[in-house]
Amino acid sequence: MNTDFHARSFSLLSEQLDAKGINPAELVSWISSFQIAVPSWALGAGGTRFGRFSIGGEPRNLEEKLEDIGLLAKLTKRTDAVSLHIPWDIPQDAQAVKQKAASLGIGFDAMNSNTFQDYGQPLSYKMGSLSNSDAAVRAQAVEHNLQVIEIGKSLGSKGLTVWLADGSNFPGQAHIRKALQWTTDSLKEIYGGMPADWKLLLEYKPYEPNFYHTVIPDWGTSALICRQLGDRAKVLVDLGHHLPNTNIEQIVATLMHQNLLAGFHFNDSKYGDDDLSTGSVKPYQLFLIFCELIGGSAEGAQAWDSISWMIDASHNTKDPLEDLIQALEAISQAYAKALLVNREKLNQCQISGDVVGAQEVLQEAFLTDVRPLVREARIQSGGEGDPLAFYRSEKIREKLIAKRGKNAQASGL
Repeated sequence: MNTDFHARSFSLLSEQLDAKGINPAELVSWISSFQIAVPSWALGAGGTRFGRFSIGGEPRNLEEKLEDIGLLAKLTKRTDAVSLHIPWDIPQDAQAVKQKAASLGIGFDAMNSNTFQDYGQPLSYKMGSLSNSDAAVRAQAVEHNLQVIEIGKSLGSKGLTVWLADGSNFPGQAHIRKALQWTTDSLKEIYGGMPADWKLLLEYKPYEPNFYHTVIPDWGTSALICRQLGDRAKVLVDLGHHLPNTNIEQIVATLMHQNLLAGFHFNDSKYGDDDLSTGSVKPYQLFLIFCELIGGSAEGAQAWDSISWMIDASHNTKDPLEDLIQALEAISQAYAKALLVNREKLNQCQISGDVVGAQEVLQEAFLTDVRPLVREARIQSGGEGDPLAFYRSEKIREKLIAKRGKNAQASGL
């Protein structure tokens, strides 16, 4: 990026913000401190049931995945943690892995358990895991989660994310009420096995892989279970896990109001759980979600630092590192725009019933070009002004292919 152009654009935006009584330096500081975890499974080419197309140079083991995330951290200064998926990324030497991560400037976010694949385990999850009618299968799934907790403890993680594929495809296949009770009872065992300073992030999804009923299909069911577990169990919101046109910002506001928001899996969707690049389809929705997050935290609904942030996306056609750079940028921009909302004016419009005025307040913030702010935050933190341009100009993917091989595919997937 042309440094002179950036300096001029940042100076111009700073003058505009100063005129509105907004401190640019304070905004830059807030943007710099906002960090989003990267999942270990997002570093290889994704796929569908129809096929997977490797791009080459993918990380062949956990150590190489950490190296890729370390590169993202260095270029973008927007991520400082990795979220591991077990058993896809079981560390062979936890202390060595922890030390390597620390040398790259990254730590370990919430751990993710997997009870939607058997991986040679003695009992099958075909008919469910934590909700299975067979007590032995439920016990196996609980034990897996407890093992994930132990791995996380050795790495310095402080959370466990649970997503279940459990459900049924046909009427009468499963006892819906019993499946929910068995799931709740199983989660109570897992919750009891967590350290006192951990939190459980309980995810939900309306459909897929089951298309008749899902045991935890929505935020309400997740919240209902969390209430029965304890105050360290909260609801995780995956932006793709909603039916089309769902008002996700309302869900976020409601969960914050009840102090039940665990965190986010950032992605985007057009139809369902498409796992598209964050902000690529619905950037205004992403902005509105951050408006609720910032507003709720400022009004004491739920503390900002109690919320976890992570990307969860997988693609069949993009370079994964390029996509993650784009996602980190889109999230940072949505956050920055939400910081510009004139809260006092917005509240006045809401109280007085000025619908047009409220829309104008939001539009003024959303239409502001905040890229100079985000770039300045990155530069001041030691990152690249334009990480994607740097990645391409330095031919990093080509270098990874030369180092790891053109047929290298991400481990564990």
